[in-house]
This record gives sequence, C-alpha cells and structure tokens, in this order.
Amino acid sequence: MTAVEIIISLFVLLGGFLSLLGSIGIIRFPDVYGRLHAATKSATLGVISIMFATFLFFLLVQGEFVGKLLLTILFVFLTAPVAGMMMGRSAYRVGVPLWEKSSQDDLKKMYEKKMKGSN
Repeated sequence: MTAVEIIISLFVLLGGFLSLLGSIGIIRFPDVYGRLHAATKSATLGVISIMFATFLFFLLVQGEFVGKLLLTILFVFLTAPVAGMMMGRSAYRVGVPLWEKSSQDDLKKMYEKKMKGSN
C-alpha cells in the first residue's frame, strides 16, 4: 500500500467510526434532543470524512478532479446541522419533554420573554 492509500483508508475508517458513534448515540440517548445531537454532529462528520476520502481517491489515484464531491461536502456541512437545529426547535415548540434528569433549559427563558413581549 502506498501512503496515499493509507491516508484515504484512514479517512474512510474515521468516517465509518464517527457514523457508528452517531448510531450508538441515537440508540442510547434518552430524549429527542440528545438523539438529534448525536445524529447531526457525528454523522455529519462521518459523511464528510467518507466524501473527502472519495475526493482524495479520485484526485490522487485516478487523476480526476471531481468538484461535485466538494460541493457535496459543503452541502452536508451547511445543511445537516441547521436541519438538526430546526427539528430540535420544532420538537421543543410542540412540547416534547426534556429528559427528567436534564438540569438546564436555555430555550425556556427565551420563549418566556417572547410570550411576555407579545401580550
């Protein structure tokens, strides 16, 4: 194996490991907010690592520059965390409860201020 193949393999393994961690987090976290965090953070980094390995493979091994892969990385990097945040806010607004052992609720103060201001 060449150094390029080793680097590409490391990125694929890192991406797979991060995706595995995200999957375990989805199963193990007790509430929807923790599960969303696991799904958006680690899975996003996992997908980006695998896509970057694919980009490096085509660039360094095949000799082809595939700009669509870079655009895919950018798209996933920008949209997945925002989608997770919006799903979390939507869950909060419809009243999905926090885990009973949660000690902090930052959105509660913000929504209380909004409700007082709208009256």
